[in-house]
Amino acid sequence: QVQLVESGGGSVQAGGSLTLSCTSSWRYDIACMAWFRQAPGKEREGVAAMDRSGSTAYADSVKGRFTISREKNTVTLQMNILTPEDTAMYYCAAAPWTRVCTVVVDQYNTDDGYWGQGTQVTVSS
Repeated sequence: QVQLVESGGGSVQAGGSLTLSCTSSWRYDIACMAWFRQAPGKEREGVAAMDRSGSTAYADSVKGRFTISREKNTVTLQMNILTPEDTAMYYCAAAPWTRVCTVVVDQYNTDDGYWGQGTQVTVSS
């Protein structure tokens, strides 16, 4: 069982920054940890992912603004130059035994995928 706990959400003005954190106390190194987000009325979409060796994947919409980093089973997402379009519930996800990290949501919607409860990010204009 993998339990994920997110923190760091909040409300900021456009152009501001937030840093999200997700951690798991699982005894083994998690192969892939990722961030997704879901805005009201929209489908959940991938944001960023990192595997245990440091390889990363980003959605095109956040490249150059967001940075994912990781230390063992703790992953952070630094978000800069935020816009109202970034407003969403942000979810941490984990795939403990996958070989490749992606930002495709279906990779984590399996028996071997795990999700946190989410943390709200609101960006005002």
